[in-house]
Amino acid sequence: MTNQKFIIKPAGQQHHHYAEIITEEMARSAQARGTGIARRSPEYIKTKMSEGKAVIALAKDGTWAGFCYIEAWSHGKFVANSGLIVSPEFRKCGLAREIKREVFKLSRTKYPDAKIFGLTTGAAVMKINSELGYIPVSYSDLTTDEDFWKGCQSCVNYEILMSKNRQNCLCTGMLYEPKPEKKSEIKKLRDDFQKNVKLFIRLMKIKKHVFLKFSRRKSSEHQVKTEGINA
Repeated sequence: MTNQKFIIKPAGQQHHHYAEIITEEMARSAQARGTGIARRSPEYIKTKMSEGKAVIALAKDGTWAGFCYIEAWSHGKFVANSGLIVSPEFRKCGLAREIKREVFKLSRTKYPDAKIFGLTTGAAVMKINSELGYIPVSYSDLTTDEDFWKGCQSCVNYEILMSKNRQNCLCTGMLYEPKPEKKSEIKKLRDDFQKNVKLFIRLMKIKKHVFLKFSRRKSSEHQVKTEGINA
């Protein structure tokens, strides 16, 4: 896929030299948002490239511009488009949307029967997902694969997730079903979500505020207890 500024295509071994800058930018972005994603190594990103399970965006001069990769869970029944990242100098020009669309197409090609899901705290990602046909769902509708949830351990909000028995957190769960059993019901949910996506985003921000307030209170209580024990 191309537009006036970028070349967006499946990544391969020829793109391995971008792996380090990609992982560094992922970490910086997560830190800036105050939320976390599963930390990945350059070697992991290279593996995804070699397997043909990643999409990369490059400026016409070869400068790295963006990236996203595919992960499969529960023996391929669930697929996640993870690690969506855009270089700071290329943000706010619609590139994230184009990358997301391209990795979504790649996921549908490689795993045509899989449910595609994601966890996000970003309003922009939620809007893009709504355009692709995702709907918000509870965490119980996502994969139960323990390896997926272990990836949350590197997130700064992991304590919140566990305090909610892994049923809720700052992230919003979203799901795309390629072959829903109740097609008319899912279509209505998709249409309603697209019409009211701004409301969902507002609710997501409120949830984030409440959970962060809860986390800070728990941290403060723990500190007071620790100081009392050490006194």
